[in-house]
Amino acid sequence: MTATAQRRGSPRLSYLLDRTEVLGPMLMAPAILYMVVLLGFPFLLAIYFSLTDVTINNIQLGFSFVGVKNFAALFRDAIFRQALRNTLIFAISSQLLAMILGQTTALVLMRNFRGKTLVRVLILLPWAVPIALGVLGWKWMFDSLYSIINWTLRALHILGPGQWPQWLGTPTLAMISIIVVHAWKSFPFIAVIIMGAIGAIPQDIIDAAKVDGAGFWRQTFQINLPIVAPIVSVGVIFGTVFAFTDMSVVWLLTKGGPINSTHVLGSYAFQVGIVSGDIGQGAAISLFLVPILMLAMVLTLRAMRRREL
Repeated sequence: MTATAQRRGSPRLSYLLDRTEVLGPMLMAPAILYMVVLLGFPFLLAIYFSLTDVTINNIQLGFSFVGVKNFAALFRDAIFRQALRNTLIFAISSQLLAMILGQTTALVLMRNFRGKTLVRVLILLPWAVPIALGVLGWKWMFDSLYSIINWTLRALHILGPGQWPQWLGTPTLAMISIIVVHAWKSFPFIAVIIMGAIGAIPQDIIDAAKVDGAGFWRQTFQINLPIVAPIVSVGVIFGTVFAFTDMSVVWLLTKGGPINSTHVLGSYAFQVGIVSGDIGQGAAISLFLVPILMLAMVLTLRAMRRREL
C-alpha cells in the first residue's frame, strides 16, 4: 500500500514542481519570509514607535500616542539638520568616489598581467572582511599620535615640521575620513559588477569597434558604458541605499564627533533611540529618509526601463 502510494504521489509531485506557478513561489518563499520577519515587522514597529512617546523608561509602564509630534520636533533640532546634510554629503560623495575607483579597478583588472589573481583577491578584501576589522585598521591609520598617513606625508616632505593633521579631531577632516573609508569599503562591489557586465559584452562588438579605429577612451565611453549602464545602475541603486542607511563606518570611526559634526541619520538615530533611550524620536529619525529613497528608486528604475525600451 505504501509503495503504491509513493509511486502514485511521485509523478504528481514532479508534475507540480515542473509548473512555474508552483515552483516559483516555493523558491521565493524563504526570501519573502526573511523580509517579512526581519525587515517588515521591525519597519512597521518603527512606524508605530515614531508616533508615540515611548522611551526606555516607560516602555514597560505604558506610553501614549503623539501623532507626528516626533517628526515635527526634528526640524527644530540643529543636530538633526546637521546629520541630514552630512547624510547627503556622505552618501553622494562616497558613491561618486567608489564609482571612480570601481571603474578604474575594473578596467585595470580586465587587462592581462602577472599576479592578476592575487590582485583580484586583495581588491575584494575590503568588501569581504568584516567592516569592524577594516575600520579598526583605518582608525589606527588616522590616529592622532601614530598616524601612518601623517608619517608618510612627512617622510615625503608634503607636511612640514609643525603640520600634523588631526584626521578624526577636526570636523572637515573627520568628514573626509568617513567618506574615504566608506568608498574604500564599497568600490570592490562596483568593480565586480562592472567587470561582470563588461565581460558579458559580445566580442564581435568590441572587434568591430577596434576595426573602426575606436581607441581606449572612445570604446570605454561610447560602447562599453552605454551597454553596461542598466546593470551598473542596479549596483549604484544598492550602493546608494546602503550609503544613505549605513552607520557602521561613522559610529566605529568617530561616533558622530567631534562635537556631533559627523553624525549621519543612522548614527544619530542610534544615539537618540538606543544610547539616550528616546525610542520614539530615534524611530522618527530613522524613518525620515524612507519616502525620499523610495521615490529615488522608483524614478531610477523607471528611467532604466525607458532606456531599455
